[in-house]
Amino acid sequence: MTTTPFPADFLWGAATSAYQIEGSLDADGRGRSVWDAFAERPGAIEGGGDARIACDSYRRWREDVDILSDLGMRAYRFSLAWSRIMPDGRGTPNARGLDHYERIVDTLREKDIEPIVTLNHWDMPEALMAHGGWAGRESVDAFAEYAAAASDRLGDRVGWWITQNEPWIIQLLGYQLGLHAPGVSDLRAAVAAGHHVLLGHGAAVDAMRSTTNGRIGAALNLLPCVPASDSPEDAAAAHGSDGYVNRWFLDPLLSTGYPDDMRAHWERAIGASLDDIIRDGDEKAIGDRSDFLAVNFYTHRVMAAAEPGPDRPFPWQVVGSTGEVERTDEGTEIVPDALRDLLLRLHRDHPGVPLMVTENGAIYGDSPTHDGRVHDVRRTRYLRAHVVAMAEALESGVPLVGYTHWSLLDNFEWALGYRPRFGLVYVDFRTGERIVKDSARHYAEIVRAGGLPGDDRRPGDAQTPLVDSLGAFG
Repeated sequence: MTTTPFPADFLWGAATSAYQIEGSLDADGRGRSVWDAFAERPGAIEGGGDARIACDSYRRWREDVDILSDLGMRAYRFSLAWSRIMPDGRGTPNARGLDHYERIVDTLREKDIEPIVTLNHWDMPEALMAHGGWAGRESVDAFAEYAAAASDRLGDRVGWWITQNEPWIIQLLGYQLGLHAPGVSDLRAAVAAGHHVLLGHGAAVDAMRSTTNGRIGAALNLLPCVPASDSPEDAAAAHGSDGYVNRWFLDPLLSTGYPDDMRAHWERAIGASLDDIIRDGDEKAIGDRSDFLAVNFYTHRVMAAAEPGPDRPFPWQVVGSTGEVERTDEGTEIVPDALRDLLLRLHRDHPGVPLMVTENGAIYGDSPTHDGRVHDVRRTRYLRAHVVAMAEALESGVPLVGYTHWSLLDNFEWALGYRPRFGLVYVDFRTGERIVKDSARHYAEIVRAGGLPGDDRRPGDAQTPLVDSLGAFG
């Protein structure tokens, strides 16, 4: 039998987040989150929807776990709803919220599925906005209290923790552009929020160490930045964009602190020093704490030089590829080789740090056909191509320990509402019915085989389905 480079204990799985799937926003003492308030703004959510029901997973979580088990998944990345556990932002944890997640963790363990628990997947308690949300330094201590409560209850059964999900998106969409909750549009607030998210990571790790032996890291959405041309100006733009998107978060987490070049860009953009935001000792409180790095990868950024202006604080712009490139239904460029190169770069720049791909997926609008199944051939092709990229990284020595596909379920996609479908499982949002897509069946075969062995390693067109051994989904 042909071997694959994936180790026998590789964590194959899928990912979700609480706010996107749970619904039941008023159940069991949950407090309001910043997304509850944001969704109430006219025009904030495409189609005018909200997450009051979503996938109804707060009530149907056992069904979701059964799907994972039937697919043979070895890991499930999910998040705790911060506002279920700390309804008022600070103070006594809500026992009913902790009870709910304890039941999920215990059931996953019973089914030999590794829980990978995210603490902050963007749903900060609304009460903390009284102090500016992440733009206020009080958020750091509040997050550490929440992390301590979660670890105290679950730390003996959770082996992998992710403190923060995608600090750049919180900074960019939540506080710089105002397109996500809490809807703030202010450059200084944005840089403060991004910094406090990282400080929160460090404080959470410190608060959790006494109650868990699990490995703790943060999830960064990393986008390789490539120049649009061979010009020195575009090369400088790509390097600057890499500082903005990637190094501004990688460097303080894993190496020597914030990069000087990007700090200078920020100070020029806001017209002031960052010394009152990034205080003495802060970088030490962030760094040298992560046991692994969680990597969220979707695409790259093709960059060109540009003049800064009122709507462009930095001297670069995203221009996209000029040649023919495959895209998702949302127009996102599909570049699996960039994932391989990113993993190689991370291993080169931060040797010895275990890596886990915790999000990777695509928007395709396939729906059930006359036979009741979802024949999402393009998602299958996408999945295979990225499995190949990870295999090539492993063969080059990258310490990659797992992969959780985004997402297990079609869900509430934040400001885009319910139109984009990322799931391996189709969800009928009128009824809550789940339909396992063909891509999920194919993924189950990859998991069973431990990768794509031998001649099956190149993605091909994925038109020929693998043998369907999943009788439960027949």
